Amino acid sequence: MLTHSELLRREWTRFLRPARLIALVTAALMVLALGLLYAFGNHASCAGTCPADPTGPDGAAVSDQFAFMHRDLGREGGITVRMTSMTGTITYPPPHHDQIVPSLVPWAKAGIIVKDGLGPGSSYAALMVTGAHGVRMQYDYGHDIAGSAVNGAALSQASPVWLRLTRAGDTITGYESSDDERWAKVAAVKLAGLSGTAQVGMFATSPGDLTLRPVGLGGATEEVRFTQAAGSFDRVAVEGAAVGGSWRAGMVGGEMNSTDWEKHHQPSGAVEKDGGITVTGTGDISPAATSGGRPVEGMLTGLSLALLIVLVVAVRFAGDGSGRDGSGRRPPVEGVPLTRAVLGARAVVVGAVTFVTGLLAMGIVVPVGVAVLTSNGVPVVGLSVFTGARVVVGVSAVLALTAVLALTLGAALRRRWLAVLVAVSAIVVPYAVSTVPLLSDGLAQWLLRVTPAAGFAVQQTLMEYPRVTAHYAPSAGYFPLPWWAGAAVLCAYAAATTVLALRRLPRSGAGPGSPAEAPVGEAV
Repeated sequence: MLTHSELLRREWTRFLRPARLIALVTAALMVLALGLLYAFGNHASCAGTCPADPTGPDGAAVSDQFAFMHRDLGREGGITVRMTSMTGTITYPPPHHDQIVPSLVPWAKAGIIVKDGLGPGSSYAALMVTGAHGVRMQYDYGHDIAGSAVNGAALSQASPVWLRLTRAGDTITGYESSDDERWAKVAAVKLAGLSGTAQVGMFATSPGDLTLRPVGLGGATEEVRFTQAAGSFDRVAVEGAAVGGSWRAGMVGGEMNSTDWEKHHQPSGAVEKDGGITVTGTGDISPAATSGGRPVEGMLTGLSLALLIVLVVAVRFAGDGSGRDGSGRRPPVEGVPLTRAVLGARAVVVGAVTFVTGLLAMGIVVPVGVAVLTSNGVPVVGLSVFTGARVVVGVSAVLALTAVLALTLGAALRRRWLAVLVAVSAIVVPYAVSTVPLLSDGLAQWLLRVTPAAGFAVQQTLMEYPRVTAHYAPSAGYFPLPWWAGAAVLCAYAAATTVLALRRLPRSGAGPGSPAEAPVGEAV
């Protein structure tokens, strides 16, 4: 009886055939060629390098753009305002602007804010009324605390909302009221290192309105419309303001008044009239969306073709030298009974070779593709060193697991053509049709939850934020399961097919002539 090392050596030697090696090299080249083609084909639409998203206090990319009426605030003090109305506009993009809707998007924001300077990405705490999520207190981009369920669109002189922010050193506390008498505390937050002279005042901003254009068999692509929000305030009282300071109107984090709507209809900015202040703005204060760059997932379009090649190679290796295949023809090498020990050795070999192949391809295409995109002036979003390593190693491991799954399917089903059909239908097809805008979002998400293709969630680098308007669908790079859960689904399938295959195979100690040693492709 062969030892484990001898068995592995024999199966390794058996695997090293020119046809298999050429197939795996082709799979790697598919990933490299299509990935680099994507990278070389993307260029900045800006004059020179597109500006990178600003970073927040924790170093993460953020969106920080709003209209601001502000003044200096010392280490002790605060601001109290009455907000009398919140209105907004949603317009269709150029060239015609032919549909204009007087409405607010759900996360339009207007209210009061304490901010550590006017630089984009600086620390802040804001108390606001939103388009459809009531009163909120948000700070440092990633934090959100709900107040009352007041709908900003319902504000009027008859039912205003009172807002208050107080500062005590690094601590900012938010309060809300409906009558300036009974105040409810929303939250108290700490902004570490808040400067001695921060900026305080009224602000307004509004993210784009997301609409989906139908394509394919129920799929959709996103289109974003320009929006604008305006908050009206009066009875503004500030304590702790710098002596001799005055109100200043300005913009934070980006150019406004550049669209036709702003130029010809409603400019963004702040206007004082009849004892009140109206602030009108567009943009967002939130974690960054993907509009400023490209995700690394765009360089992985060759994975579907590489996966198809890997599955075919693995299925054919399951029955190699083990007797007749599904067509009744005996392989041209000496028959070797496919026992549990042999299958285990082949699983180790095919998994290891596939992992190394994937690691080489991913280890080249990701850093080189990122370098090419950067040289073309296109920033890559959502890719830290840790995330990049997870994508490279994770995708390689998923390819190895799918190879093992296909190998055990070939051993369990005993028909190469049937095993290839099942593997392709269960892995390649769900992955390929879900990561392009072909199927409806719900169906694509369902496929990537319940099929082995769920494992490819390891490639996702984009983050999903409830307060950021985006098309959170597989075709836009968002898998329905976190990467570890998707990998667990794939592992479960690989384990199930392995158990099924082992139950149908003899142990390595079965004697010659045992009925269990019937060759693959023949009934036992």
